[in-house]
Amino acid sequence: MHDINVLLATHGYALTFLLLFAESVGLPLPAAVALAGAGAASAAHKLSPAWVLLGSVVALLAGDTLQFFLGRYMGWTLLGLLCRVSANPETCILRSAESFYKRGTTTLLLAKFVPGVNTMAAPLAGSMKMRFGQFLQFDAAGALLYTTAYFSLGYAARDLLSKILDQFTAAGRAVEAVVVLAVLAYIGYRLILFAQHRRYRVVPRVQVQELAERLALEEAVRPLVVDVRSHGYYDSGAERIRGSIRLEPNNLDEEAKGFPRDKDIFLYCT
Repeated sequence: MHDINVLLATHGYALTFLLLFAESVGLPLPAAVALAGAGAASAAHKLSPAWVLLGSVVALLAGDTLQFFLGRYMGWTLLGLLCRVSANPETCILRSAESFYKRGTTTLLLAKFVPGVNTMAAPLAGSMKMRFGQFLQFDAAGALLYTTAYFSLGYAARDLLSKILDQFTAAGRAVEAVVVLAVLAYIGYRLILFAQHRRYRVVPRVQVQELAERLALEEAVRPLVVDVRSHGYYDSGAERIRGSIRLEPNNLDEEAKGFPRDKDIFLYCT
C-alpha cells in the first residue's frame, strides 16, 4: 500500500488524466478505478479534490472531442475499428446507434456509465452531424456526472479501498495469475466469436445490371429493394433507388413486420 500511496502522491494527477483520456479515445483501461483511487488519495490529503475533478473532466472532454471530430470525418470506418475491441463487435454499432435513435442527445449524459456505449457515443455524435456546441454541452455534463460519481465513491470508501489494496499487495502472485487467466479467457472468447460469425464476413452481392433486369420484371416476381442507410447519413431529401423503400436499421423489428415472405429482398446502405 505504501508504494501505491507514493505513486499517487507523486504522479496522481498525471496518471488520472492519462487513464481517463486513454479510455475516452477507446482504449480498454480502468478509468473508473483510477477515479476511485484518486478519490481515496484525496481523502488522505495526498491530492487536491478540485484539481483531480478539473483534470478528469478536461481529460474526458479532450478525448471525446477528438473522437467527435474523427467520427465526423471518418464516419463508420472509425466506429468499426472501435467495435473490434468490444466484447460483442457484431452488435456494437447498432446497439450504440439505437441508444441515440431512442434517447437522442441525452444519451451523452449517461453514456460513460454504459460499457460499449461510452466509447461509441462521441464518434456517433460526430458521424450524425450533431452541432459541436450542443455536443460539448451534453458531454461536459456527462463527464462531470461520471467523474463526481466515482471520485465520491473512492473518497467515501477510502478505508475499504485501502484494505482491498493491502490484500492485493499481499496476494500479488495470485492476482497476476488471475489477470493472465482473464486475458487468456478473453482471447479464447474472441476466437470462438470469430469462428461463429466467420460466414457473415462474406456478404452476398447483386450486380447493378442484374438488379436492373430484375426490377424490370412484372410485380409478382420483382424483388424488394430497401434503403437501410443509417440516420446519420440519411435525410428525408436524400435520393434513393427508384421503387425502393426506406427502413431505419435501428428499428428493424418493427419496420420489417410487413415485409413479404415470397420475394427476394435486396438491401443497400452507405
